[in-house]
Amino acid sequence: MARSALLSPEEVARLVQQHQAGLWRYLRALGCEASLAEDLVQETFVRVLQHPVELRSDASTAAYLRRVARNLAVSAYRKDRRMQLVGDVELLDQLWEDWAGQEDGQWLLAALRKCWGQLRQRAQLALRLRFEQQLPRAEIARQLEMTEHGAKNLMQRAKKALRDCIQRQRS
Repeated sequence: MARSALLSPEEVARLVQQHQAGLWRYLRALGCEASLAEDLVQETFVRVLQHPVELRSDASTAAYLRRVARNLAVSAYRKDRRMQLVGDVELLDQLWEDWAGQEDGQWLLAALRKCWGQLRQRAQLALRLRFEQQLPRAEIARQLEMTEHGAKNLMQRAKKALRDCIQRQRS
C-alpha cells in the first residue's frame, strides 16, 4: 500500500483489520494493561489517519504502526508512573520482529496453543495461577499442595517445555 494521500474507507478498514490484533499484542508485550492497549491501538490508527505517511509494504507499515504505538505507550507511562513498560524496548522490538514477523504473531499464537495442549494439566494450572491470576509462588504452591521450590521448578520446566516446543515448530 504505497500512498501518502488520505486513505479510502476500504483501505482504512483493511489497514485496521490487518494490523489491529498485532498492535494490541505488541502493546501488551510492552507491559500495557489490556484496556490501555485497546485505547492505544485506536489512538495509533487515529494518529496515522490524521497525519498520513507513505505506507509501503505490509512489513514496513506494521513497523511504523508499532513505532507510533510505542511512542503513545511511553507517553502514557510518563503520565501514569504506576504502569510498567518492559526494560529494554529496543530488544523487545527486535525480538518481536524476529518472532512475530509480518504476521503479527498469528503463527506464534497457533504454536503456543498447540504446545500448551502438550503440557500436563498440573503445569497448565501452575502457569494459569501465575500469569492469569498473578498469584505469588507461595500461593501457587499451597494450591498445588507442594513446596514453594517445587512450584518454582514446575513453572520453570513448563515454560522451558513451551519455549522448546515453539522453537521446534519455528524451525
